[in-house]
Amino acid sequence: MNTTIKVASTEEFFQRGKKIAKLADQGKRIPRERVISFEDPEDLARLITTAKLALFREVKECPGSITDLSQRLHRDRSAVKRDIDELERFGLVEIEELPFPGHGRKKEVRAVAQQVLLAI
Repeated sequence: MNTTIKVASTEEFFQRGKKIAKLADQGKRIPRERVISFEDPEDLARLITTAKLALFREVKECPGSITDLSQRLHRDRSAVKRDIDELERFGLVEIEELPFPGHGRKKEVRAVAQQVLLAI
């Protein structure tokens, strides 16, 4: 699934919703995509920081635990956790709980989006 991140007005948001509803009403195929839109460009800028982009690329390339990711990126674990929480909140990554033989369970961070497009 592709994800587009962009700045858009409330009007554009509702126009997109109407197009999707119209397709559904007509029984047509609804495009499989995710759009994350922000009214305020500053909110968008907080999501796409250099550190978060590097973290997302790392997760996409090689999923792993928050500890693994922080070690690979040479970043503080708590900072990586905060960034992962935000990326998860916007649906760019997911945290999956997996069995960890002999040690209970572990959490693994994986990218949800196959491709992320930034539209300005």
